[in-house]
Amino acid sequence: MKICVYGASSSTIDNSYISAGEALGAEIAIRKHSVIYGGGTEGMMGAVARGARSKNGEVIGIAPGFFKVDGSLYDDCTEFIHTDTMRERKKLLEDKSDAFLVTPGGIGTFDEFFEIVTLRQLNQHLKPIAIYNINGYFDHMILMMKNAINQNFMTATNEELYFVSADLGEVLHYIETHKPEELHLSKLKDVK
Repeated sequence: MKICVYGASSSTIDNSYISAGEALGAEIAIRKHSVIYGGGTEGMMGAVARGARSKNGEVIGIAPGFFKVDGSLYDDCTEFIHTDTMRERKKLLEDKSDAFLVTPGGIGTFDEFFEIVTLRQLNQHLKPIAIYNINGYFDHMILMMKNAINQNFMTATNEELYFVSADLGEVLHYIETHKPEELHLSKLKDVK
């Protein structure tokens, strides 16, 4: 299985996130899955890639050619795909992946999560989406989603589009055992 991992490219995040990212990448490789990601060498992205490669795992990086400056792209990927644009990168990440795993990150990670969950809501893919909630990083985002439900901007069914856990084993188990099911749009849009 090719697991798309979204996450930060920041080199200044706390080391606890780096350690968790490396453990995640290693566990993905141990379970004989591949990492497919945005190709960065720093932050959560680099940590996951290094972790997977430490266990001889397959790591596929995808990034626009203009990112190839000052060592910002990870050199030890087993495959690297250079794109012309960010939109092309996101489309390839979506198309080449069997599942999506969201780790802590900034605006780019939020953008990727909300796009992929919106596409799931619209039945444009049936792939599992999991949020690895390291250090409770996504707690406020989850509360924001619950607030949108409580104020009738979306239904509680939308929470079924993704799985959230701070436990690495639970996150990977969800991805590995997810049974694809097409969602009925009426169930997602009918606000009671």
